[in-house]
Amino acid sequence: MGRKVAFIAASFGALALVGPAQARVEVQWWHAMSSVLGDKLNELVEKFNTSQDKYTVVAVAKGNYDEVTNGVIAAYRAKRPPEMVQIAERGYMTMLLSGAIVPVQDLVEQKGYKIDFLDFIKPVASFWSYKGRMSAMPFNSSTPIFWYNKDHFQKAGFDKPAETWQELEKQLYAIKSKGISECGTVLPGDFYWSLLENYSAINNQPYGTLANGFDGLGTEFVYNKTKVVSQVARLKKWLDDGVMQIAGQGFSPEQLFTSGRCSTFVNSTASHGNIERNATINWSATFLPHESDINPPFNSTIGGGAIWVMKGHTPERYEAVAAFLDFVAQPETQVWWHGATGYVPATNRAYALARERGYYKDHPTREIAVLQLSRGTPNENSRGFRFGNFVQTMLAQRQEVEAVFAGQKQPQQAMDDAVKRGNEILRQFEKLNAGKTPETERP
Repeated sequence: MGRKVAFIAASFGALALVGPAQARVEVQWWHAMSSVLGDKLNELVEKFNTSQDKYTVVAVAKGNYDEVTNGVIAAYRAKRPPEMVQIAERGYMTMLLSGAIVPVQDLVEQKGYKIDFLDFIKPVASFWSYKGRMSAMPFNSSTPIFWYNKDHFQKAGFDKPAETWQELEKQLYAIKSKGISECGTVLPGDFYWSLLENYSAINNQPYGTLANGFDGLGTEFVYNKTKVVSQVARLKKWLDDGVMQIAGQGFSPEQLFTSGRCSTFVNSTASHGNIERNATINWSATFLPHESDINPPFNSTIGGGAIWVMKGHTPERYEAVAAFLDFVAQPETQVWWHGATGYVPATNRAYALARERGYYKDHPTREIAVLQLSRGTPNENSRGFRFGNFVQTMLAQRQEVEAVFAGQKQPQQAMDDAVKRGNEILRQFEKLNAGKTPETERP
């Protein structure tokens, strides 16, 4: 009996030496993804959580991009920010100058991870960087592409959409006149991004001074003095002639395309999932058109969002964040995310891996965005757009373009008014942020 007691005591002593299993360090990631994309984001997080036993990332949906931005600002002021947050590209300047973030390149390097930030695709790397250092981790990078109904074009005698706006216009009018479809194209809900901003980049048109805002807060909009004015006039003409439609209540632009009602549609490459699931037509996609006097066309610019790291957390939690960011940057992860969502692989290594595996033989339209983003060398007009309060300036522009569509203003007057309103908003942002410098503090 004495020997049994001694054995039990020794056993418990040994267990005490081993101790309980180390608890995982838990961090939160606030994001703006819903529906299918939200499901894929959750799947990505689960892949990370099951790939190791030290850290747990908890993905928390916080509404749309604006709601996420407002929520994280409020949380930071209340000293309860998440460790990570997904912010759209239009919020770049707000986050950069907030004093609330830890630059991701500083963090991962301090924690000993070897992410090759020079390997990121040029427009992606240049947009999310400040003075050559990555501010946020590129995550869901996208760009608009040109979707089309293959049967409609073939019935009209065309193999595919033309490369220039001038020739494409002839094709759309032919499709309309022959009664092949109800409308040649549908106006995108985010036309300001796809048909004005990316139009400017691809056609090497300045959108604002100081390299579209990259060189300082003193930037001013100038798109009222460029081809954007004639682009707005073109869209108005198409609308008046019934070649272009605006989706009515209860319908989205995507539905008008996937149902076969409209022959073409400009939208993000991230629409692949929805279009593959919902389309009842024989569809394909190609590059965005360019003006006939621009050859070759320049690169398009990115949309989507990135992962920002918030200040105010413990070293242990930053260890977890760095491990997750390293996981996101891996080529295997990038290729999986690319295939699952349609967003572009953010690095050249990931793109090469997808090509090596023959992915684009079965999914050729998913390569279009990568090729369109990668062509040439981004210049001051095609690097992207870095404006303060960019959501507000975009809304002002959108209202002015809609006034043109409603017949209330001429294109030139509308763009003059949009620029005037936008520049007033830029000056407010400049005044509010005077003297601020981007955060460079290490965690």
